Amino acid sequence: MVHVERVITLDRPLARVVAYLSDFSHAVEWDPGTQECERSGSGPLTVGAEWDNTSVFRGRTTQLRYRLDRLEENRLTFTGENKTAHSTDDMTFTAEGEGTVLTYRATIRFKGLARLADPFLRREFERLGDEVSRTLPAAVYDALP
Repeated sequence: MVHVERVITLDRPLARVVAYLSDFSHAVEWDPGTQECERSGSGPLTVGAEWDNTSVFRGRTTQLRYRLDRLEENRLTFTGENKTAHSTDDMTFTAEGEGTVLTYRATIRFKGLARLADPFLRREFERLGDEVSRTLPAAVYDALP
């Protein structure tokens, strides 16, 4: 299992930040690995909504089906799965003045033989966490002027 955590301060109001990040299709704007992310289905965003995500990691393209598992005013949880991995993106939000503090936690559990790669991939996921710390605020600022 690989776990990455970052705390990111955003100068946008909590409710607007949560609303933006609750639509996982925006991952193409803030997640450096995401190449495509399209919602399957339509209607209001509720628990159970799903997205088809295509990412590139270490030169390989992978697809995961993500589901919104938690939608609260100060917390979002998405889980993604395919035959080799289970991914959880958990975001908690705290209002701080006019802005928001986001605690972003990503956990990846590899399945089968892919579990053997855990120790070798940890550094790469840490690097991605550092990138998200830069790209996510930029995406929020662009989307929420």
